[in-house]
Amino acid sequence: MSTWYQESFGKDYLLVYNHRNQQNAEQEVKQITEWLQLSADDFILDLCCGTGRHTATLAMEHLNVVGLDLSPTLLSKAVSRNSQYKIPFIIGDMRHLPFVGETFDVVLNLFTSFGYFETDEENEQVIREVARVLKPNGRFLMDYLNREYVIHHLVAVSQREQDGIYIQEERSIQGDFVVKKIMLSDEQGERTYTEQVKMYTYDQMIEMLHRNGLRVKQTYGGFDDSSYHENSPRMVLMGNVE
Repeated sequence: MSTWYQESFGKDYLLVYNHRNQQNAEQEVKQITEWLQLSADDFILDLCCGTGRHTATLAMEHLNVVGLDLSPTLLSKAVSRNSQYKIPFIIGDMRHLPFVGETFDVVLNLFTSFGYFETDEENEQVIREVARVLKPNGRFLMDYLNREYVIHHLVAVSQREQDGIYIQEERSIQGDFVVKKIMLSDEQGERTYTEQVKMYTYDQMIEMLHRNGLRVKQTYGGFDDSSYHENSPRMVLMGNVE
């Protein structure tokens, strides 16, 4: 039986999230480069790279980067749109990274690509893998949702029409998960997808990271360089291997 993330990250995902453009990625990479002091000497993993927006932007800055994602559809898009940069794009599961230990200087995990799994053990396995593939003193950055912000700013229902496709998104809090039901309707018929992400608190994230040898040095509330607080739009955690 396939999981929600195997079903959702296909061609329709590209339609639902096409508002995430290259300009956004360039602004975010500029900030990440400053925060982490990225250089041409760094070997970078863009973990859960999707269509490679950030991966390509890093390559444009002459940085050495690899993109990894589980979705063949999104990776195919990444390869086709970024062929001029000759970026290695690899299919893989973030719980079981296909790399030997101490491979990367930097691991980036962007756009809430964490908390996808049902159990805490599976989610923490992702953190263990990040720690495993980082070199000594390697750096990491996780761009994750902020639980309290999501709870207090949740938009229950939104609708829009885009290129002849009707899209309705229904959002709800179910226990510790934020769940989104996406319904699309066009000349091809109706399709429904579900996304769900476990909403960890700041303290829970810090504890998981520290327990696995990743020391958080700074947390931001977004890519505008704002300080993190309980009601920040994002929780951007960065630090290094202990």
